[in-house]
Amino acid sequence: MTNALTIDVEDYFHVAAFAGVVRRDHWDSYPRRVERNTGRVLELLSQHGVRATFFVLGWVAEKFPGLVRAIREAGHRVGCHGYAHEMVYRNTPEEFRADIRKAKGLLEDAIGGAVESFRAPSYSITAESLWALEILGAEGFTHDSSIFPIVHDQYGIRAARRFPHTKVLKSGRRIKEFPPSTVRLCGINFPVAGGGYLRLAPYAATSWAIRHINLVERQPAMVYVHPWELDPDQPRIAAPWLSRFRHYQNLESTETKLKKLLERFSFAPMEEVLATYCKEESPATGEPL
Repeated sequence: MTNALTIDVEDYFHVAAFAGVVRRDHWDSYPRRVERNTGRVLELLSQHGVRATFFVLGWVAEKFPGLVRAIREAGHRVGCHGYAHEMVYRNTPEEFRADIRKAKGLLEDAIGGAVESFRAPSYSITAESLWALEILGAEGFTHDSSIFPIVHDQYGIRAARRFPHTKVLKSGRRIKEFPPSTVRLCGINFPVAGGGYLRLAPYAATSWAIRHINLVERQPAMVYVHPWELDPDQPRIAAPWLSRFRHYQNLESTETKLKKLLERFSFAPMEEVLATYCKEESPATGEPL
């Protein structure tokens, strides 16, 4: 079975874990490592003959349009990660629309084509910000990966569907949704295969989870990483203990784990996997048709 591989292209100082100590108007003062780190990801994918979806932050596209073009020219899909890495539920609808419109424009200018896939910073489309899906549809997005079906202190909708499906919006538009992967044990959804969950879990546990999703649940999994997670030498930022743990723990293991996954499993861009595995929801009940 083919799984989705997605890359969230942002720099180490953009992350939500540091939002309380790194001011947005100071971003330009930090050493930039996103171009180098994303280049390393591109090298690894080229070596393994794998294509992915790269959700690029608008700020990165503005500073490094050549990087966005390089991603597209290497055969990967380019998606939008918003402009300013702002949690969706901390924005008004008007602010969210302006943010994604700016980012989408920068990305489309860079690649000379349409950008139709979106991932919210830190999966921040929650029960309180589902209105964002209507705005995404109105702004021309047809694919999304922003709703994490888990319990977390910063994001997640516990009861959300776990596998690819099509959401029918109030407007009548449709968005294909690919939730980040979870395994369900004892009635609880446990996050797997991406970001800090990939770094913190032993490789054997991640590999087991993907195999379980593929072979037992007969669904595609999603693996996601950030380029900064392949950079254990990145500058350290003074932040609260939990934020530092979430960001820095096991950075040195990410590249090795990613290589093993690329060797063991089949991957493709999210959009191509969604074209095969997607069930439509009823607009009245939200249940699969």
